[in-house]
Amino acid sequence: MLKANRCGEITQIMMGRELDGAVLYWTAAYLVDGLLIDTGCAYTAEELIRFLGEHEVKQVVNTHHHEDHVGANALIQRELGLDIFAHPLALPLVDRRLPLREYQETVWGYPEPAAVRPLPEAIDTNRYHFEVIETPGHSADHVALFEPVEGWCFTGDLFVSENLKMLRADEDIGGIINSLEKLLELPGDELTLYTAIGRIFPEGKKAISTFLGYLSGLRDEVARLAGQSLSAPEIRDRIFARETQLAALTGGHFSVLNLVEQLMPGK
Repeated sequence: MLKANRCGEITQIMMGRELDGAVLYWTAAYLVDGLLIDTGCAYTAEELIRFLGEHEVKQVVNTHHHEDHVGANALIQRELGLDIFAHPLALPLVDRRLPLREYQETVWGYPEPAAVRPLPEAIDTNRYHFEVIETPGHSADHVALFEPVEGWCFTGDLFVSENLKMLRADEDIGGIINSLEKLLELPGDELTLYTAIGRIFPEGKKAISTFLGYLSGLRDEVARLAGQSLSAPEIRDRIFARETQLAALTGGHFSVLNLVEQLMPGK
């Protein structure tokens, strides 16, 4: 399923696989002045191509290599003849079939491999200038795009919530924190954050600061409980009451325990 929302000069494209009348998980791409940021998952690739056929698209950027962000790359290249850009570390990952867990295959599917080009330091459209900000943490190849005049920041999966309660097993919370601190240093009093799950934060720096404060307090509480010789699962249950159902559905790939373990002293 695909639905588009107009956000001023930006078109938000929400995509997700529909099963039994319900979308399993919404992922957002963004189209602004001919620049498409991310391409959704394999299951919505044909819908995205039909939508883009009614709009002018000149350039495409992937924020990172995950399957819900590169799923229409190959089809866009064939049907629209467009170059696609990504962080250099993403190039060999997008250009081959990476193994997926069962839940990833069900929700997003296998992207067709596609040869993409390395991102330059900035992307220019007719009206806007987007600086490429390296933001590792969610993945090593993650980038954000920043338009300094408008204060727009397209954050991919780097930032999605002010009170994150789960983490992927392969995410690096220290890297996430460092990358978010980098966004706080961008010029301007505020940022508007456009996230990969569709949430938009008009007071982005405030939201990031809130999140970093939340993580700092959570780290302190984890350290306090670890000082009482509690294990990571015991600390999880003490702070969050229990694990989420998503942990079972993803085989532990997404879990509260992952977050707690990364916040343990010495990590």
